[in-house]
Amino acid sequence: MAAPKGKHIFGIVKVGEKGQIVIPKEARKVFDIKPGDSLLMLGDETQGIAIVKSEGFLQFAEEIFSAKKIDEDLE
Repeated sequence: MAAPKGKHIFGIVKVGEKGQIVIPKEARKVFDIKPGDSLLMLGDETQGIAIVKSEGFLQFAEEIFSAKKIDEDLE
């Protein structure tokens, strides 16, 4: 059974002695993660951990704050 479009299972990673994990090659390729990139780690104690490229998240946050400012200016 194939995964739904845009969904992936990259395999299992192990946490090393220093608490580090290796992001699988296929995941790095799909998400264009390169050495030196900054990643943001988010966590929800019931849902788990998510890792996103910080640039995309910061752009998303800026758009939210810009929209909020526009809404406030219109009031």
